[in-house]
Amino acid sequence: MNATMSSEKTKHQPVMLDQVLSIISPQHGGTFIDCTFGGGGYSKEILKYPNTKVIAIDRDKSVRKHAKILEEKYPERFSFIQDKFSNLSKIFNLNSKPKAIIFDLGISSYQLADDERGFSFNSNSLKSFLSMEMGINKYSAYDVVNNLDKKELENIIKILGEEKDGKLIANKIIKARVEKKIKTPKDLVDIINKAKKKYKNYKRNPATKTFQAIRIYVNRELTELINGLIEATKLLPRDGILLVISFHSLEDKIVKYFFNFYSNLKSNPSRYLPSDNKNKALFKVLSKKSKIPEISEIESNFRSRSAKLRYAVRNDTLFFYPKNLEKKFNNYLRTENIKV
Repeated sequence: MNATMSSEKTKHQPVMLDQVLSIISPQHGGTFIDCTFGGGGYSKEILKYPNTKVIAIDRDKSVRKHAKILEEKYPERFSFIQDKFSNLSKIFNLNSKPKAIIFDLGISSYQLADDERGFSFNSNSLKSFLSMEMGINKYSAYDVVNNLDKKELENIIKILGEEKDGKLIANKIIKARVEKKIKTPKDLVDIINKAKKKYKNYKRNPATKTFQAIRIYVNRELTELINGLIEATKLLPRDGILLVISFHSLEDKIVKYFFNFYSNLKSNPSRYLPSDNKNKALFKVLSKKSKIPEISEIESNFRSRSAKLRYAVRNDTLFFYPKNLEKKFNNYLRTENIKV
């Protein structure tokens, strides 16, 4: 997203809002946790209904300005906490259990439009810096591309970006940084374009997958997602709803497996439980298929085109830790934990 675009185009639009509201039914009241507050789209719509409360979480301190507006408008019904959603059970302390917990994964329009943060490969501002930090980070994208060795970069790009040319791109990065530090998104885009110049008529920007990979690594997004889902499952009472909107295949793969593992979709949700007891499932999944945006929404909000919504309803079974989950996605988690 180009920084020169109008404020109207950079305005945050909550994805699949109507479908989310129909699932969580705020018109009947209740407490809701918005785990990815961002521009506050979901929180704002939920709070329009009386007898609702929202606790919002976001690791990005820049969203506080949006949170402050809702804090002033709904002082008794809205609160904001800057933290990672993987810390849900540590920071959430309410007498009433949440009716629904919502995750809208990925990056917001505001983050993409902020040239200084380096999320967008279209950024060419003089202020641009290769950061990609969502908040509460240990290192930036600049640290990653200028310090990791060739094999580490290759693994990150190939595994987290699903980029088949990961080795070639890693080689180009190593050679380029010998001459000068890779400081801006444009620096990195130029390197990637040289690596992928043999491809013509590319349907999307050749830098897309590499930028995704580095962003995921910098923010440990898949580790955060798995831990966030586990924490949310611990918090939800019977009939509580866990709703997740994902934007790329790695996220959706994890969410789908998590719901299947813990749900009625498998007769034996865990090999550690009796195989003849379906009631041990922690969730009831009402639809095997994910929901996707309407064509009209995609036309008005292009960011929504890759969104997939999955949700499940909590049973009253006691929580048990999904040991198979980390084993299943160990390759991703190990890659995210490469030391800079």
